[in-house]
Amino acid sequence: MANIVILGTQWGDEGKGKIVDLLTPAFGAVARYQGGHNAGHTVYLNGRKVVLHVIPSGILHPGTLCLIGNGVVIDPRAFLDELEALKSVVPVGEDSIAVSRTAHLILPYHGLLERAAEAALGEKKIGTTCRGIGPAYEDKIGRRGIRAGDLCDPALLREKIFRNTAAKNEIAALWGLEPLDPEKLFAQYADYGARMAPYIKDVSRLLHETLRAGTPVLFEGAQGVLLDIDHGTYPYVTSSNPTAGGVCTGLGVGPTVIDAVLGVIKAYTTRVGSGPFPTELFDETGKLLARRGDEFGATTGRPRRCGWFDAVAAAYACRINGISRVIMTKPDVLDEFPEIKICTAYRYKGSSLRDYPVETEVLEKVVPVYETVPGWKTPVRGVREFRDLPAGFKDFLKLVEDRIGAEAAMISTGVERRETLFRDDLLAGWIDLAAVRKGIAGA
Repeated sequence: MANIVILGTQWGDEGKGKIVDLLTPAFGAVARYQGGHNAGHTVYLNGRKVVLHVIPSGILHPGTLCLIGNGVVIDPRAFLDELEALKSVVPVGEDSIAVSRTAHLILPYHGLLERAAEAALGEKKIGTTCRGIGPAYEDKIGRRGIRAGDLCDPALLREKIFRNTAAKNEIAALWGLEPLDPEKLFAQYADYGARMAPYIKDVSRLLHETLRAGTPVLFEGAQGVLLDIDHGTYPYVTSSNPTAGGVCTGLGVGPTVIDAVLGVIKAYTTRVGSGPFPTELFDETGKLLARRGDEFGATTGRPRRCGWFDAVAAAYACRINGISRVIMTKPDVLDEFPEIKICTAYRYKGSSLRDYPVETEVLEKVVPVYETVPGWKTPVRGVREFRDLPAGFKDFLKLVEDRIGAEAAMISTGVERRETLFRDDLLAGWIDLAAVRKGIAGA
C-alpha cells in the first residue's frame, strides 16, 4: 500500500482527526510533521470524545507507531498532560510515541510575549491561539531555539534557558511585564526532561527504518493549506507549512516517499480568528451552520466563522498539493437547507476571477460568485453505501468535484468511525480498505 499525506484544504477544522483515526489500521505508523498544540484533532471512540493536540491521531490504535517530527513545536507540559489523559483511554507505552530530538520547544515566555503582541495590535490582531507557537518558530528561525534533545542534557538546558530568559526579560520590560525567573524555568523544564526522556528519539531514523521495512506510513497535517505560512492568507496564517511539502522538511524524508496526498474538505467553510473569508455568512444561515455543525474550536473553544463552500480556494489547495482525491466531511450539517450555494468564482473590480488570488489585500475585497443547487432535505447520516445517498447530495458533490478538479474518495456523514462511505475504486492501491473496515467493525 501507499504512503499517504492527509491534510486540510481550508483554514483547518475540516475533520482530519477522524479521518486519520479511521484510516490508521491500514498503516503501521502515523507521523505529524508541523504545528503545535494549537491544533485540535477531535476523535470519537465508542461515543467518547477525545481531543488530541500534538500527539498523532493514530495513538488510539494500539501497536501504531506515532511520530512527532522536527517540524513540530512542543510544549512539554501540554505534551505530558495529553499523554496522561490518553492513558485513561488507551494503553500508551514508551514504544508507542517518538518525539524528534530536533523538535523545538515552547517555553512560557513565548506565550507571554505573544499575548502582549496580540493585545498591542488591537483590531488588527492576527487571531492566534496565544499558545506561543509563532514565537517558538521565530526563535527556531532566529537560531536561538531550545530543542527537545536539550532536555536530556541538564547543563546545556540550563545554559540555554538562562541565556534566552535574559533576552526575553529585556523585551518583557518594554511591554511592562514581570520578568521570568530562569532558575524556576530551568527546574521546571529539567523535570519535564526527565519525564519526556523515554520518548525523545531520532524520529527521522525511525521513520526511515519503518519505510525501509515496507510499512506504510500516514503523514498527518495540522491546520490547513490556507493557513500555510507561504501559501496561505498571509499574515493571517500559522507559522509552519501544513502543505504537503512540509512533510519532507518536518520529518527528514525525501519527497519520493510520498505516494499520494488526500485532501480533507468540509461541505461548507469555516475559519477561526482574523483574516479574509470571502464566503463568510453574517446572517441566520451562518448562525445555523455554526449551530448544526457545532463549530467551536477544539483547542480554544472559540466560535468559528461560517460560510458556504469556496471551490476557488479548494481548487487552489488541490493544485499546490497535487491532490486528485478528497474526503468530504460534515455534509449532514446541510441536510435541512432548502438550497445550497457553492462559490465558483470571485468578482474583483468588475472582473471575474476563477483563480485564487495570493494577495490578501485582493482577497479581502473580492465578492463571491455562487452556483446554487437544491438541498436534498434527506438525512445523509446513517447511509451505508454511496449509491444510497440522496440524489440532491450527489448533484452537489459532482459540482464540487468539477469545480475543484478532484474526486471525492470518501464521505464522512457523522463523528463515529462507522459513519463513513468509501468509493473503493478511487482508493484502490492506496489504502488497505479491508484493514480499515476491520478496524471500524472492532470499534
